[in-house]
Amino acid sequence: MAPSDVPVLQLEFIDNSLLPLLFGDHDKNLARIEQKLGVTLSSFGNTVRISGDEDTAPVARKTLEALYKRLEGKRSKGRSPDMLEIGEVDAAILWASDTAGPDMDRFTERAGALDTWKRPVNPRSPNQARYLDALMQNELVFGLGPAGTGKTYLAVAVAVALFKARKVDRIILSRPAVEAGERLGFLPGDMKDKVDPYLRPLYDALYDMMPGDQVEKRLTEGIIEVAPLAFMRGRTLANSFVILDEAQNTTPTQMKMFLTRLGENSRMAITGDLSQIDLPLGAKSGLREAVETLEDVDGVDFIEFVSADVVRHPLVTRIVNAYNKRDGSLLPPERT
Repeated sequence: MAPSDVPVLQLEFIDNSLLPLLFGDHDKNLARIEQKLGVTLSSFGNTVRISGDEDTAPVARKTLEALYKRLEGKRSKGRSPDMLEIGEVDAAILWASDTAGPDMDRFTERAGALDTWKRPVNPRSPNQARYLDALMQNELVFGLGPAGTGKTYLAVAVAVALFKARKVDRIILSRPAVEAGERLGFLPGDMKDKVDPYLRPLYDALYDMMPGDQVEKRLTEGIIEVAPLAFMRGRTLANSFVILDEAQNTTPTQMKMFLTRLGENSRMAITGDLSQIDLPLGAKSGLREAVETLEDVDGVDFIEFVSADVVRHPLVTRIVNAYNKRDGSLLPPERT
């Protein structure tokens, strides 16, 4: 029993059949919420009692409500809801904790998702929702932050959705060919064979959203292009969605060259992590210079992700936090 001075909230759910999915095997989802928020959850039939302080108890209630609505939303669309994943629970906690964030319906799937060929793509955190909104509304968007926050994946999802809707004619994906501590220059094969290892994450995102035969066909036709940064020089990229990934490994000259490729009716997404620069010691990152230079330019937006936005295995978040604690965060100051 909670002490008398601890706020106790009570939630009652109408559809008992969804509660096993909501609570998880052996109530693991409830345990996760307790662990992350420092509350106590007690279930009695279709009722959950929440004991916690005045700040965390309402967040726990909002989290449970959002997860329940997410399950309801899946059922209302004719889908049989699956057991919630821990990542979904963590995402719900992020949304519920962000009082200034986008509408909670963006998480519960009641609002529109990005329409790709294989499946709808929804944001998993408030920052991801801000990022998607920025990509849809601005001609140039910088996605900054650690690995696993969805910067590149969501940019590819927007590109595919706009291409499917015939709002752009081409998708162009690029990366600087800078090794992360390895030496790949002596690999056998032609130029494509040598640069493909650098571009594999971009291919992976494409194949996750489009049937493989469509990807292959459009790559052959040049409608989708995956190319190293050096191949962009001298071009004007019109009617396209253009993505530059791992942009922290560009030089200032390369970054300026790439940014000035933007043509009519095109959008550009620049993604990178300023804490993982693989340039030679002493070389300035083109991404860092661009952030400093373009901060006040109209039509340019910056979305900064943090370790809490990591949507890979929970251990990735702890790894990012450990490195940031050791080295100090190298991300630009948070914008207000």
